[in-house]
Amino acid sequence: MSTSGATGTPGAAAGFAAHRPGLRPGVLLSGPLLDGAATVHLVKDTGSGNSFKVGPKEHFLIARMDGERSLAEIGEEYAGEYGRRLGDAHWRQLLAALGAKGLLAGAPERPAPAVPPAPRTLLRGTLPLVADADATTARLHRVFGFLLTPWATVPLLVLLVAMEALVIAHSGELLIAVRELFTNPVLLTGIAILLWVSTALHELAHGVVARHYGGRVAEIGLRWRLPAVIMYCTVDNYPYLGGRRPRIATAAAGAVMNLLFLLPFCALWLLAPLDDATHEAISALLLLGSVQAFAMLVPLPPLDGYRIASELAGATGLAASTGAYLRLALRRSPEAATYPRRARIAYRGYALGTVLVLVAAVAAVAAGVHHLLTA
Repeated sequence: MSTSGATGTPGAAAGFAAHRPGLRPGVLLSGPLLDGAATVHLVKDTGSGNSFKVGPKEHFLIARMDGERSLAEIGEEYAGEYGRRLGDAHWRQLLAALGAKGLLAGAPERPAPAVPPAPRTLLRGTLPLVADADATTARLHRVFGFLLTPWATVPLLVLLVAMEALVIAHSGELLIAVRELFTNPVLLTGIAILLWVSTALHELAHGVVARHYGGRVAEIGLRWRLPAVIMYCTVDNYPYLGGRRPRIATAAAGAVMNLLFLLPFCALWLLAPLDDATHEAISALLLLGSVQAFAMLVPLPPLDGYRIASELAGATGLAASTGAYLRLALRRSPEAATYPRRARIAYRGYALGTVLVLVAAVAAVAAGVHHLLTA
């Protein structure tokens, strides 16, 4: 950063220092995030959709532009934090850059670059289902938001843990039911429809939980890459939700919803007098639905587990940064030593955790195949 002295006449310099810049309403700032060896903050203008990264020092200044503090006051805080004073030249450069991006109150809004919509064909495309996704999510939150209070969440999570313990205890029986399911086209179609409904609820759950924490849902619709057709729910300001816990809760909401969807079927499976075909179909649904839920938590992009891992690591572009760091570390490059300790721990932890999850998944599949071949 420049530390040049004040320019111009003393009166002009004093007037400039008294200026009280403010950000345009709707400008969002993220917390600190690892990005390779650096720490960055994300900045987004929700009006135009433009977003970019800044360093900690730039974020320190931008975050204090509230229309109340003067440049002189912000400069004093900056000097106290970093031990350096900023000259007028630096202030003018920073304000000009923010104004050019349309981030300052009173500056002309800078429209986002026009991006032509992706072509929609029979084989692939997207289709929004509601005109106002945020209003739709708000209505859903008014109806189901009580489930996000601790008195409802804790008992439901206890029930989910108990259900999954049953699924694991009876996994051999459930695997046989899955095998038999594939010999019955009618029941297979019914279970496939139920799993698709579970996927749709998975997406809506992301939106409702994000709304609970102040998020905005930009779009709800259908996306198809034939033969697959799935729902999607886009949370516009996910990286800017206040705090790590709301972001992890939003990312995990889909998998939790998949498991909640199975609870009434689990009750039927345990308590209701079912004929053999129905009992086997529900058995298969419990196992396939559980696998569907936990597959979403694998920490690989673009799955929900990757978002959770990124939040735990406090990083953006976690997979790419981890790959770059590991390549340097394996070559014993001196550049690897320049990564801060927090980054080294995060990238090594993510790599180790991902390998362990994948090994466990492969072991579970191998055990399942062995059981089916020997049952």
